[in-house]
Amino acid sequence: MFEWDILQQPSAMAMVRGQLGFSWMVLSARLAQLTDEQYFWQPGNAALTVVRRHYPSHYRSLGSGEWVAQWPDEPDHRGPRTIAWLIAHLTETFFERWEWTFGPKEQGRGDITLHGNARDAVAWLTHWVEAWQDGIASLPEEQVATVGLSQATALDAEEPFGHVVLRLNRELIHHGSEIMTLQDLYGVAA
Repeated sequence: MFEWDILQQPSAMAMVRGQLGFSWMVLSARLAQLTDEQYFWQPGNAALTVVRRHYPSHYRSLGSGEWVAQWPDEPDHRGPRTIAWLIAHLTETFFERWEWTFGPKEQGRGDITLHGNARDAVAWLTHWVEAWQDGIASLPEEQVATVGLSQATALDAEEPFGHVVLRLNRELIHHGSEIMTLQDLYGVAA
């Protein structure tokens, strides 16, 4: 449920929480309709996806369980991606930021468990987005300017926490838009 009253709160943290909450409300409504066929649909040849751990691939693997995300070596890989990959990427992003901001600071993105079906993947993403939302909601307003509150990455450690939250918001909006577009394209391609 989106906290509509947050839109009336005139503070920086309320604004970033409102953006995150509204964006997640829109995306999660679409993810509730996600099928396994859409989850794995490849919009192009050699699309990055989620595969079983021992699947032969020239990509690195990200994840700790039976299912892993194919991870390119170049940071700005422009190839096509499946919804499965996009959900895995969002999941590891929110997991890692929660772990190194509010959690025990022990695990990294490679320790995330990924899933080979839409229902479990969406549930796991939901868990980490909601954990992140709860974490930032628990912070006092003055924490928005705290440098190094998150230690997930070198960039996080060097910037005010509000920038970390905004970056995760951008990730959710950016990749959420890709997911919804792929769902729409799947609908006309199938």
